[in-house]
Amino acid sequence: MVPRSLEAYRNAVVPELQKEFGYRNVMQVPQLKKIVLNTSIKEATQNVKVLETAAEELGLVTGQKAQIRRARKAIANFKLRAGVPIGARVTLRGRRMWEFLDRLIHIALPRVRDFRGIDPKAFDGRGNYSLGVTEQIIFPEINYDRVSKVTGMNISFVTTANTDAEGKALLKHLGLPLRQ
Repeated sequence: MVPRSLEAYRNAVVPELQKEFGYRNVMQVPQLKKIVLNTSIKEATQNVKVLETAAEELGLVTGQKAQIRRARKAIANFKLRAGVPIGARVTLRGRRMWEFLDRLIHIALPRVRDFRGIDPKAFDGRGNYSLGVTEQIIFPEINYDRVSKVTGMNISFVTTANTDAEGKALLKHLGLPLRQ
C-alpha cells in the first residue's frame, strides 16, 4: 500500500509545481529526500537512562531505532567530555518518511497547544526546512503516563529544491501548515 502523502505528491503536487515553476521535465520537480529527527538532553551527561528513554520514544514515534550520538569534543563550561552520549537521531527515508510526514501533518501538529501554523522563515537558503517541537507528547504513539521528562526535538526536512521558494512551495503543497 502506498502512503497517502506519497500518492498526493505524485498525483497533485508534481503537476502543480510543474505549472507554478515552469519545469519541463518531471525530474526537475523538487522532492523530499529525507526527514531527520534529532534530540539532545542536557542531563544525559549525569544520567544515561534519560537518554535511553528519549531514544526509545524517538523510536516509537518514527518506527525506526534511534542512533545514540556522542559529544565530539570536551567543553568544560557545560561539564561535557568527548565521547559522552548526549543525544539521539533518526534519519527517515522512503516509505517511513512519507508515513511520518502524514502523521506529523494530520495528527501531531494539530495537537500542539495554541497552534497557528509553523514559521515560514526557517528555511536554510537551499530549500531545506527545520522545525522545532517543544514536547514529544504531541505524538499519539507516546504514552503520556510513562513519560518521565518532557523533551523536545528538531525535525529537518531535506529537499532537492535549489531555492527557498521552491522548498516552501513543495512543503506547502504537501500540506505543511505554514503561517502566513
